[in-house]
Amino acid sequence: MVENRKPKFFYGYVIALVGFIIMAIAWGMVFTFGIFLKPLSAELGWTRALTSGAYSIFLLLHGFLYIFTGRLNDKLGPRLVMTVCGLFIGLSYLLMSQVSAIWQLYLFYGVILAVGMSGGFVPLASTITRWFVKRRGLMTGVVVSGAGFGTLIMSPIANWLIADYGWRTSYVMLGIIASVLIISAAQFLRRDPGQMGQVAYGEDTVKVAGLNLQDRGFSLQQAIHTRQFWIVGALFISHLVGQQAILIHIVPHATDLGISAANAAGILAVIGGLSIVGKVLLSSIGDRIGNKRAIIISLSLASMALLWLLVAREVWMLYLFAVVFGLGYGGMAVLESPMVAELFGLRSHGTLLGMIMAGVMAGGAFGALMAGRIFDITNSYQLAFLISTGLSVTGLILAPLLKPTRKQGEEWPGEKHLAHFKR
Repeated sequence: MVENRKPKFFYGYVIALVGFIIMAIAWGMVFTFGIFLKPLSAELGWTRALTSGAYSIFLLLHGFLYIFTGRLNDKLGPRLVMTVCGLFIGLSYLLMSQVSAIWQLYLFYGVILAVGMSGGFVPLASTITRWFVKRRGLMTGVVVSGAGFGTLIMSPIANWLIADYGWRTSYVMLGIIASVLIISAAQFLRRDPGQMGQVAYGEDTVKVAGLNLQDRGFSLQQAIHTRQFWIVGALFISHLVGQQAILIHIVPHATDLGISAANAAGILAVIGGLSIVGKVLLSSIGDRIGNKRAIIISLSLASMALLWLLVAREVWMLYLFAVVFGLGYGGMAVLESPMVAELFGLRSHGTLLGMIMAGVMAGGAFGALMAGRIFDITNSYQLAFLISTGLSVTGLILAPLLKPTRKQGEEWPGEKHLAHFKR
């Protein structure tokens, strides 16, 4: 039995820092796909729908693989999972530098990168959830904000690398950086506080009658028979369709309007930068007023931004869109894991989050491909952005339906004890 005493240094903060670094590297590079899209498709003579199809396959497959990496993380821990994933991420980018046929693009990016990035959210989010009871939302926000920080710095770097060295050499550089940094950082990860002789931050304040919060909650079989499981999945799917359409196609859209490549990359960077603020701010708000209310705020911001995008034509208008959308997108990205923990507990958190994220990423895959296909047919993204707006509003309608979940005949402790630590 681990002695319940306050350690001199809580290792959970190391977990949060390492998670932030891995998210920044992994997702910062993934979100440069929109910057590579035009030069890659132009050189190889592919349409935008055909090229962005590789990204859609990546989203679909890596989301499906979250089911397995979430379960592996529950059993084996994040250090092994993220080490293997780091190898695949680096390999993917190195191979991307050699692409000359469409099947290679779909294999190297759509499949191999998907295997690597299957460790890019669920294992890290599930791990930080196990390390924190109090400040769970805030610390999840810190970890997930790494994706926004990575987008902020990698967008202009990728634009500069492509301009000076070409897209092929740029992919080689990204592959080396990704594999070395992610694998090195992964060695500091630990699955839960017990492996370091500690307890989760704030767990001692919510334990009652021997309650072990690490083992309480729903199994996968129990959760999928609840209405809340399907509502939370549909809600986040509705949002991610528009999110991925924007992240992949906002740079081509801006340059189509006559905006310079540097400014277009800057718009994407602002989305990433403001998503950091959204992740930290809205996760903290979620800790105080509840995750459901924070989700409603996030979806409201995203919906307003998408409505604005329908009329935005000038540089300043697109930058304003980036600010508001970045805040909303950031909040949604960070509230998934705490919401799943609040509704279903920690017993199978990684597996449940992986199941939900598999569906969510399928929605994102549809969004990226849908926007590219609509552009190829209409020579405009307007209809794609309109569909994205409608789906975002649909998510806003679903959000108030999220309610605490009980097992049959048993009060679920998340309803009472999770409410306690939010105060």
